[in-house]
Amino acid sequence: MCLQSACLTLSHSQSRGGRLWVRGQEGRQRPSNASARLCSARSASAARAGPRAPRDPGAATAPPAITKRRDSKLWSETFDVRLGHALSPKEIKRQEAIFELSQGEQDLTEDLKLAKKAYHDPMLKLSIMTEQELNQIFGTLDSLIPLHEDLLSRLRAARKADGSTEHIGHILVDWLPCLDSYNGYCSNQVAAKALLDHKKQDHRVHDFLQRCLESPFSRKLDLWNFLDIPRSRLVKYPLLLREILKHTPNDHPDRQHLEEAINMIQGIVAEINLQTGESECRYYRERLLYLDESQRDLLIERSRVLTCHGDLKNNRGAKLHVFLFQDVLVITRAVAQNEQLCYQLCRQPIPVRELDWEDLQDGEIRLGGSIRGAFSNTERTKNFFRVTFGSGAQLQTYSFQASDSFNKQQWLNCIRQAKGAVGAGGSPQGQGGPRPESMEHSHSHSHSEVSDCNMDTSEAVEHAHTNTTSDPAAAV
Repeated sequence: MCLQSACLTLSHSQSRGGRLWVRGQEGRQRPSNASARLCSARSASAARAGPRAPRDPGAATAPPAITKRRDSKLWSETFDVRLGHALSPKEIKRQEAIFELSQGEQDLTEDLKLAKKAYHDPMLKLSIMTEQELNQIFGTLDSLIPLHEDLLSRLRAARKADGSTEHIGHILVDWLPCLDSYNGYCSNQVAAKALLDHKKQDHRVHDFLQRCLESPFSRKLDLWNFLDIPRSRLVKYPLLLREILKHTPNDHPDRQHLEEAINMIQGIVAEINLQTGESECRYYRERLLYLDESQRDLLIERSRVLTCHGDLKNNRGAKLHVFLFQDVLVITRAVAQNEQLCYQLCRQPIPVRELDWEDLQDGEIRLGGSIRGAFSNTERTKNFFRVTFGSGAQLQTYSFQASDSFNKQQWLNCIRQAKGAVGAGGSPQGQGGPRPESMEHSHSHSHSEVSDCNMDTSEAVEHAHTNTTSDPAAAV
């Protein structure tokens, strides 16, 4: 959920039906779910509407909605060669990078205004959601609009008559401290995403959002895409400024200010990542349900970093939701309580310091519990790994199945790094995840498998987070 130049999100790493959210991996590209969501939503709408009446062959059919495309412009289209002098290839690249920064600010302000005008205001006016719910989902989005309008205005004022820009470093150094206001917005994203997903179960909300998605103005982006745009923009600033610096000559007077601005934005993003990570960790801690007081653990209560979490299956196919906090592994099952998604512990928390892990080869485990070395390589026996805890007669073992090999390796990497961080005598506080350190695989043990959580397996409410690292988060 670390957020350097390309992270900070809720997001989530997603792969073939399973979801895993990993802090520090949010910037990784991942396949889009937009088409699947759209088809699912249309199917649901069709089911509610009932069977369609036969279409009149002679009736005119409405043309499909045309998706509105955003106008794109190149810096070269704005440069007036009659007013300016010939520029070197390096200076042209510098001007293009500066223009990209300015154009991105314009796009951002337009999208934020659109989110308010096309989503927030109509849903409030039509009483589709309450004002309190909308305030929770949209957070402090309103306050971000004037902030970015201010930067855009300054960048435009710095542009010369021929369309080129000489100095922007001092503008950025003066403006970047305003980004501290992102702390509240990003920290709210986990709760905002959870509430939005819950409200989508209301048919009025679902139908409204679906109509917006199918409208040209949305550019096939759903509401959460718009709400996540500020976070995406925030983590892009270091990349944009480095690109400008890359094409700025060493003797250029703007270079020192640009280097200062890059250091500033990296510090700002790191601080926001810390605050967002702590907010997300607190959010999930508060939604843990304990079957017994003995399951409560100070390692959970003291946790400030949620390294990763996501859906896994045990060797009987039961769906679990596993959390890896900085010092403890928590095995839960998602349940609905008071119309909220919560996570009920079904085993004692496992201290990371005392945890061992083992990567199982495909086909090495037989569903039901026992090991069998030459079991057939079917989909049902792929992507398993095992964690063990305790020793002697108290040894306990849990086998987990990830959705695919990539998801499995992410889990193993996170566990290994968490072990390395704890073994080094520290916890990954405020670093967006454990420090990467190598660790040897533990040897396999001869013991019986703990095959299930031995609790009610009733289905929980449907939920969406992969978190995978935001959503929000995320977190960032």
